[in-house]
Amino acid sequence: MYMYDLIMKKRDGGKLSESQIRQMVEEYVAGNIPDYQMSAMLMAIYFRGMDEEETYVLTDAMAHSGDMVDLSGIEGIKVDKHSTGGVGDKTTLIISPIVASLGVKVAKMSGRGLGHTGGTIDKMESIPNMRVELTQKEFFDVVNKAGFSIIGQSGNITPCDKKLYALRDVTATVDAIPLIASSIMSKKLAAGSNCILLDVKTGSGAFMKTLDDSIALSKAMVDIGERAGRKTMAMITDMDIPLGNNIGNSLEVIEAVNVLNGNGAQDLTNVCIELASNMLYLAGKGTVEECKKMVQDTIKNKTAVKYLKKMVELQGGDSSVIEDTNNFEKSSIMYELI
Repeated sequence: MYMYDLIMKKRDGGKLSESQIRQMVEEYVAGNIPDYQMSAMLMAIYFRGMDEEETYVLTDAMAHSGDMVDLSGIEGIKVDKHSTGGVGDKTTLIISPIVASLGVKVAKMSGRGLGHTGGTIDKMESIPNMRVELTQKEFFDVVNKAGFSIIGQSGNITPCDKKLYALRDVTATVDAIPLIASSIMSKKLAAGSNCILLDVKTGSGAFMKTLDDSIALSKAMVDIGERAGRKTMAMITDMDIPLGNNIGNSLEVIEAVNVLNGNGAQDLTNVCIELASNMLYLAGKGTVEECKKMVQDTIKNKTAVKYLKKMVELQGGDSSVIEDTNNFEKSSIMYELI
């Protein structure tokens, strides 16, 4: 394969074949395609785009460039959720225990902060002694016992995406929808869940600034998921203002606990109810309205916070901060605002 010919083909608006895309990914991960040629390909894709078939093949090839997680050791249906990121977005810490408390497993591999957006793993590490790097056996054990687990991404999940993302970051090709969709969905496919819910943030605090772009990205990712045989749904949620009232790792864990105890910020609570309801719907737990009633009852009864506490304990964390959020370490400098 001559990378020069593929670059020229895409530059001129041509469609890359499945074999060309798969070989390109394989050769790039192996180090046989230099970054300067892949940079040219990324820019060609940025301007010329990819059709649905090309985008799916690229995603699938990226997913299979490293380890594919086999979740068969976890009982029942597994549902994953991905947020495209925003300010104050702590929904994973809320909806995972809610969904787990209602009988649907969540085996979640999350990331760290990116740009101005906070990462779920960073928030979890604000819990004293919390472990976010587990062996596969430990990960499965926590999910089977607590109903869910949230860990950092393994070193050999989608190595092609790691290389491409670093290259996109320095070549002004981050915001191409086929490249965003393949980056996100390659990790979701590799993570192994049966069902995938995508929370696509839109607005001034999101990576996708306009509703049209958010819709286009949502459609691209859902198409990838369905082609891969995963039940996939996307929701578009507002990020023109921060989600909830708190920003900062431990502060956001505190706010997550508040929501689970029924006294969280209303905007955050409402978004989490919608997300959790649709995760349950994807897992076949009922209609969306039936699932919403189950989620509301769970928050009212404060059931899910017990699942969060159990997950924290099983991953070595100090669950006393979940029982009483006043046990979190306080900042050395505090001001009261009137």
